[in-house]
Amino acid sequence: MIEPTYITTTQGSNHDSLGEEIKNGLLAKSASISPKFLYDSLGSHLFTAITLLPEYYPTRTEQKILQVHEDEIAQVMGHHRPLLDLGAGNCQKAESLFSTVKPSDYVAIDISIDYLKEILPKLQNNYPHIRMYGLGMDFSSELNIPNALPTTNANFFYPGSSIGNFSLEEARKFLQQVKSQINAGGFLIGVDLMKEDRLLIDAYDDPLKLTSAFNLNILRVVNTCIDSNFDVRDFKHTIKINHTLQRVELYLEAIRDSTVRGKGFERTFRSGELIHTEHSHKYSIESIKNLLNSAGFESFTTWTDPQHFFALIYAS
Repeated sequence: MIEPTYITTTQGSNHDSLGEEIKNGLLAKSASISPKFLYDSLGSHLFTAITLLPEYYPTRTEQKILQVHEDEIAQVMGHHRPLLDLGAGNCQKAESLFSTVKPSDYVAIDISIDYLKEILPKLQNNYPHIRMYGLGMDFSSELNIPNALPTTNANFFYPGSSIGNFSLEEARKFLQQVKSQINAGGFLIGVDLMKEDRLLIDAYDDPLKLTSAFNLNILRVVNTCIDSNFDVRDFKHTIKINHTLQRVELYLEAIRDSTVRGKGFERTFRSGELIHTEHSHKYSIESIKNLLNSAGFESFTTWTDPQHFFALIYAS
């Protein structure tokens, strides 16, 4: 049986540096935790469950666009090129491209190498003709693909509108790094478009409270990283729609006063105090093309759904 090749980089993932990053965020005047810490193995499974919710439109809308326009997408992406999947998760979105794009190699890149080790063996078994790699890497601050991986003529894939988790300046820097890594290839990116508040609230604060569990799980990740004593029962999931910055913001709100201690860390969170965990910027077609252009991309092909909830853009 063919087995995937796994590579774990230390880039941005040293335990001590991650711990310092967490402590610095929590000790800031307005406390925050980077959204990358949402995606441990449990968090990845919870997010997969969220994508199945009827209220969570991004995944099914993006999948529909991929399905309806599969031949056109394959035509612009080309065939038999390496496919590098940024933030691969359960790899299902990339898999939907396999039959038309026919990648020579598939590189699944995710912060949780353990989750990739669950997912990739079955995928490799289903597609033995595609060389598969699992790359455990935190690319939120730096994207640097190891030389051992195929990148010539490669297509990079960044679905799910994860670009929305970056600030605009962070997004520009990230896109510049993607552009610098592309060797005569291209970049297929999914982008969530701005829409009415009701749809956003339902998507990010679902009735089953899966998103709440996903958000609260980050405190357990933090406990592991800095040996702290966060109690998830002391916090609740809260969202805000920020119209000025065109984004949905996720927080954990303290529901009672509590003092949290860890290695080199102590802070009292007062009732009502917020810890910012994630934001999801929403774009217009024009604004995302302008952002891509500012990062060095010059050519764009765009596909959207009939309601203009979501867009897929191939940039080169």
